[in-house]
Amino acid sequence: MKLSICTDVMGNLSFTDMLDKCVELGVEGIEMTGGGWSSGPHFRADALLADKQLLKTKLKEIEARGLQIAALNCSANPLDPGAMGARHLKEMKETITLAGEIGVETIVTMSGLPEAAPGDTVPNWLVYTKSWPDEMPERDRYQWEDRAFPLWHDLVDFGKKAGIKRYALENFSAMLVWNPETLFRLRNEVGDMVGMNLDPSHLMWMGAEPIASARALGAAIHHCHGKDTRIERGLCDVNGLLELKEVTDVANRSWNYVAVGAGRDLQWWKEFFSVVGMCGYNGWVSLEMEDFTMSTEAGIQSSIDALKATIIR
Repeated sequence: MKLSICTDVMGNLSFTDMLDKCVELGVEGIEMTGGGWSSGPHFRADALLADKQLLKTKLKEIEARGLQIAALNCSANPLDPGAMGARHLKEMKETITLAGEIGVETIVTMSGLPEAAPGDTVPNWLVYTKSWPDEMPERDRYQWEDRAFPLWHDLVDFGKKAGIKRYALENFSAMLVWNPETLFRLRNEVGDMVGMNLDPSHLMWMGAEPIASARALGAAIHHCHGKDTRIERGLCDVNGLLELKEVTDVANRSWNYVAVGAGRDLQWWKEFFSVVGMCGYNGWVSLEMEDFTMSTEAGIQSSIDALKATIIR
């Protein structure tokens, strides 16, 4: 496995300074984020498709530092029923086209989340029982069969024509694909070009054990994020793990995203990567740093140190 970093966390730096920081940190690759919800300025697909000289210049700067592009990331909701969904889908397709042009084989993205019924105007994450109320089975069927399956059949065809090899869908909340079971529901319909960006941090607060999730996914692991979650003692016992407080309200949340090693210890991380490797994954592990309990610099360095000590090289 090789260590990379999601570039969103360095969105305040210029492109050149961001690359120099990656070299300083000792990572081998960069997961270039742009489009969708990302505000990262470094590698925007629309701008680079429109300016091939700018694209060539940026690729030369990356190569000159001995770095590789681990993946292009466009975290988005292409199934949103409003204008955002149309914009996100457009930006996803621009990212896919760019990846094909520069030989990047992996697109990290999200499955999307649609409305629950025709005419609804907002996405609806249906995570309560499928059998009650009586309208739930039809809402579930509509989201998957009428909305998600057609979109992802189209995106698989589009990706194959562009020349990419795999989609890595992050198991993120408020998405149709949020765990191994939902990943396989989509993958079994549209094919094995679709797999998971295995992010253990989300599975942790959902109550799953990411090591067991990795075993269940096997060859469906298409990418991996190095990101940790701490379940906050005492608070989670009172209110459970469905947390609606702002991510910056760290002292009062029942769980927090934290630097790698500040949630699960390094022995756990060694076992996690050992099992991921045992399942056949030997690709990139990208640090995604969203720890608001410490400074960004401290969180990045602490996480990099932990990942260097635990990934299987």
